[in-house]
Amino acid sequence: MLMNNITIGQYIPGDSVIHRADPRTKIILSLVFMVVIFLLNSFWTFLAVTAFIILSVEISGVPLKYTLRGLKPLLLIIVFTAVVNVFTTIGTPVSDVVPLKYVTWEGLILAAKLATRLALIIISGSLLTFTTTPILLTDGIEKLLNPFKRIGIPAHELAMMMSIALRFIPTLLEETDKIMKAQAARGADFDTGNLVQRAKSFVPVLVPLFVSAFRRADELATAMEARCYRGGTGRTRMRQLRFTAADLAVSLTTFLIFSTVLILQLF
Repeated sequence: MLMNNITIGQYIPGDSVIHRADPRTKIILSLVFMVVIFLLNSFWTFLAVTAFIILSVEISGVPLKYTLRGLKPLLLIIVFTAVVNVFTTIGTPVSDVVPLKYVTWEGLILAAKLATRLALIIISGSLLTFTTTPILLTDGIEKLLNPFKRIGIPAHELAMMMSIALRFIPTLLEETDKIMKAQAARGADFDTGNLVQRAKSFVPVLVPLFVSAFRRADELATAMEARCYRGGTGRTRMRQLRFTAADLAVSLTTFLIFSTVLILQLF
């Protein structure tokens, strides 16, 4: 099923220390992780960060196979990026035999590093949504964007749009899966033919999908208006965000590991 392959935007209930951490803590640490992962350049540092991500997934209680499943929809992009780097990086050829003479050792190393970076970033982003409800994620983003209100950035509206987008990813995927099954029952074939033919076969899927998406958007707008939604001005929250001991433990552990990895990178 399509829903089994794309996992972004889905929340998995749990009571781990990562689940209990403040969403602002998890968002900031995710951003720091993205910066750190692009500073790495050695085998041992990549291995250390990979072990840290696997350990974080195990602590969260989210099945590792379910987390890795989120890589499948983006596997083509990762492989394409790696192949481009393999054939475009100047260096020492792997062999004198065609086509291996166009492949360099430097290109292979760069491709492996880039693919690892992309995979780790995708897994860390998935872990953020797996352990944070859409409402808490919205509140965390809004709190982090609040200082930018002084320069005219609509923090609440941006956070709301991000939350709705994440929330509707699983819904639209489920709708797509239902439409594809309905069209397949009518004789539609999505797996045979060349690239152009397969793209044309998806037209009967895209049209009802867009109609359904616009209908859901209109229903959502009507529901928000019926509940007197007028933006973030004057709104209160049932649950106030507070930093707890879980945030301190997660932050200290993460920064300690990141610092150790960066020191290893230097030496």
